[in-house]
Amino acid sequence: MLPFAYEKPKSLDDAVKALADEGAVPIAGGTTMIDLMKLYVLQPPKLVDIGGLPGLGEIEETDDAVVFGALVRMADAAEHPLLKSDYPALSEALWLAASPQIRNMATLGGNVLQRTRCPYFRDTSYRCNRRVPGSGCDAIGGINRLHAVLGTSETCIASYPGDWAVALAAFDTEVDAVSRAGKRTIAFADLHLRPDDHPERVHALKEGEVITHVRVKKTPLGKASTYYKVRDRESYAFALASVAAALVMDGETVKDVRLGLGGVASVPWRAREAEDGLKGQELTPETARRAGETAFRDARTYDHNAFKVPLGVETVVEALMSAKTRA
Repeated sequence: MLPFAYEKPKSLDDAVKALADEGAVPIAGGTTMIDLMKLYVLQPPKLVDIGGLPGLGEIEETDDAVVFGALVRMADAAEHPLLKSDYPALSEALWLAASPQIRNMATLGGNVLQRTRCPYFRDTSYRCNRRVPGSGCDAIGGINRLHAVLGTSETCIASYPGDWAVALAAFDTEVDAVSRAGKRTIAFADLHLRPDDHPERVHALKEGEVITHVRVKKTPLGKASTYYKVRDRESYAFALASVAAALVMDGETVKDVRLGLGGVASVPWRAREAEDGLKGQELTPETARRAGETAFRDARTYDHNAFKVPLGVETVVEALMSAKTRA
């Protein structure tokens, strides 16, 4: 690890000022940043430790939203009674992520912004457009079993590795951010960027900007929701395919539905066409399968990851039928 400056501000205002320095990056739980620094993938000249800042470690309920402070630990949010009762998909996505040690350290803000686990990104001996723009992507012709089939480009096929962000994508979610330029709110659907011409740009935050809160708007979809994750082993493994499904039913008919896909896309993926096709339909294994097939209609597969398409379809079916039992 290369030498770096370290600052631990005592207030959000002081943190914003510190992050205005060139190259400064925030750190809280540190469960991703420190790994990447040890691998020389990231070499920030200055770390600004925002862990412990007041006012960012609570989960609050307002009239129209559930508001998560960016410094809430994953484990604390997963066990929160409000999530377990009214938004089980959010709780389950957190419980199925990482290891207990990481969940006890990692923060919700950092979890949303975690970097890809693509081995070609994390090994500096390989070409990676995310790490060195314009260098090429060795994953495209390499071992790409874990890589994305949705939202890829000619410059990058890395998959987004997180779980909680996939569940957030299924709801009407926003993030609050702050910088020296002031405060702003970003629609969650606009936070993560697909790897088009600039794969090194993975999120829409500006230089020196930091997330302070995540807001999930209240919705009846939360009650009948679930997070279904398929992976190589039952714990501490990233998704091969995952689905956050949420339903509002009118008898056997789908009144409203949300589908977030993980493990298969370059960003937390919202399957809007599949949702539209289900609305007004009776929910059966057959209609659920058609929704899954619609969700993966535009998939682009590579040498080793074509299995993700049929696996993803089956995962959509399982998640929808599970959510139906909760409706």
